[in-house]
Amino acid sequence: MEPAKKSKEGLVGLLLDAQAQSGNAIGAETAAALSKETGVPTAKIYGVTTFYAMFSNETRGTNLIRMCKSAPCHVKGAKAVLRAFEEALGVACGGTTADGKFTLETCECLGICDISPAVMINGKVFGNLTPEGVPGLLAQY
Repeated sequence: MEPAKKSKEGLVGLLLDAQAQSGNAIGAETAAALSKETGVPTAKIYGVTTFYAMFSNETRGTNLIRMCKSAPCHVKGAKAVLRAFEEALGVACGGTTADGKFTLETCECLGICDISPAVMINGKVFGNLTPEGVPGLLAQY
């Protein structure tokens, strides 16, 4: 194995690739295979995947919606926008739609406070959201 792959940065990149190829999650089988391939203990892989918010140990939907829950977004109406997502998708925050199309999560600051409240869908940022705008945004996916 290349030295870079054993560093934390190398492991994170490897885990991101593995997650993208395995249903948007690093499950037990994937972690075991990566451990065998890299020599990194499964416990360390699990530690990384549970520490960083971009990883999940449970399968997520095809489209990952991450709603910012930082103070600026909260003050500008994030709670109402989150409720609109929950209602439109028919799932509570943290859930995945029955068809596996969407997973709705909250996250810490996205770093775009000037356009709060904001969400990130599959890595693309949308800001200045209102509850009324949620259905149109979801229709794009």
